[in-house]
Amino acid sequence: MPDAAACFDAQCSRCPRLVAYRNESRYRYPEYHSAPVPAFGDADPRLLIVGLAPGLHGANRTGRPFTGDHAGLLLYETLHALGLGSQPQSVAADDPLQLFEVRITNAVKCVPPENKPTPAETRNCLGYLDAELAALARVRAVLALGRIAHDAVLAALGIKRAAFTFAHGAEHALPGGRWLIDSFHCSRYNTQTRRLTAAMFHTVLARAATLSGLSVPGP
Repeated sequence: MPDAAACFDAQCSRCPRLVAYRNESRYRYPEYHSAPVPAFGDADPRLLIVGLAPGLHGANRTGRPFTGDHAGLLLYETLHALGLGSQPQSVAADDPLQLFEVRITNAVKCVPPENKPTPAETRNCLGYLDAELAALARVRAVLALGRIAHDAVLAALGIKRAAFTFAHGAEHALPGGRWLIDSFHCSRYNTQTRRLTAAMFHTVLARAATLSGLSVPGP
């Protein structure tokens, strides 16, 4: 089980710009979560999915990663298709969705302006990601959604960025028998431009699950 205190701080104030932005969000949208967003899913998973950061009108609104905006549509549909989620949609933090052997977190826990955290803000969150990776002893594979998530995983593990180059579908052997698998982020931009198709994402997520030791249906 993850050490909740080390993995997440619901009152984190390490990044002044992000604190100001989420306070602005709370003022403009009083019904929004507008706070650091915790990880979601199986408490003792074999596969950890790492995204970038909460979206302003997505996880920052709902309080659950990849929930409430376009970015989560493909992710949760694919998890369900692979038998790793109980339903194909995630609409709210209190809906009945369950993930099986999968946990989802973000490299940066607070919503950043224009979905772009600064390098310093990403570094400030590394301690939480490091703690998650250390606490989740059964994790055998980490799926990084995008280059920033890829770099954050490496930094949290103390691995130089030059050791592993980000590329969609790339597989990197990590110390301790773990794997890091890369995917383009399932953002609206990537899916609408078809830089990332549903078939591409299904393939890479299925491969990550397989490297985790999970049995998933074929194409």
